[in-house]
Amino acid sequence: MSSKDSATTTSGSGDIRRSLELLWGTGERAARGPKPTLTLDRIVEAAVELADREGIAAVSMRRLSTELGTGTMSLYRYVPGKAELLDLMLDKVQGEAVPEGAAVPQRWRECVEAMARRQLAYYRAHPWLLKVNQARAVLGPSAIRSMEVVIAPLRTMGLTDPELLSVIITVTSWVTGHARTEADAVEAVKETGLSDEEFWGSQQPFLERAMLSGEFPQMASLSEDTFNYDYDHFEFGLQRLIEGFATLVEERNRSGHG
Repeated sequence: MSSKDSATTTSGSGDIRRSLELLWGTGERAARGPKPTLTLDRIVEAAVELADREGIAAVSMRRLSTELGTGTMSLYRYVPGKAELLDLMLDKVQGEAVPEGAAVPQRWRECVEAMARRQLAYYRAHPWLLKVNQARAVLGPSAIRSMEVVIAPLRTMGLTDPELLSVIITVTSWVTGHARTEADAVEAVKETGLSDEEFWGSQQPFLERAMLSGEFPQMASLSEDTFNYDYDHFEFGLQRLIEGFATLVEERNRSGHG
């Protein structure tokens, strides 16, 4: 195992052809050697479980072999290395977001809302995904299916296909940013040992003096509930996105273009 293998956090950074063969079921087993005692699916499942517990940095072929109770070299009979394993992990968890056969709302508004909520749940269940560079994703069955099921509902918006894709990118980017903020907050508590209340409470005397100084009148004028932890920023942002899309749809309907 090389240091590159243990540090891989970029999708599509390995043997792309081999990853695609494994994802699409054209190359799961080696033709030679003793009868396999594992399955590719079990290896990927164990890798996801490890990443969920300890983060993507903890996943290596050596550590995974320990988790599975087998020799490291045995894993290489199924998957070339961590780079290709990462591609398989990403497709596996994407399958959880939209399980095969799952009902998808057929009205575009409900589809966008469901898409956003599923993705947020997906990141909350697998926060290590936020550490992975997915700019060049290797597209497997789950990735294609997740697109397939939303295209028909989104087509009812009357947009061009590039615009339809942009709707998906806009929602995905916004949810990813929100999820990253959540994950960073959780990680900060773990790393510092301070709760959010303790952290901000330690700054309160300094902030109160600053607000009373008269130098920051706009900040000082904010209501006491401005930074309320219970305010649902996700819901606010999601509804504003949907209303923005609705305005565009209405404009297209009025103009007769789509």
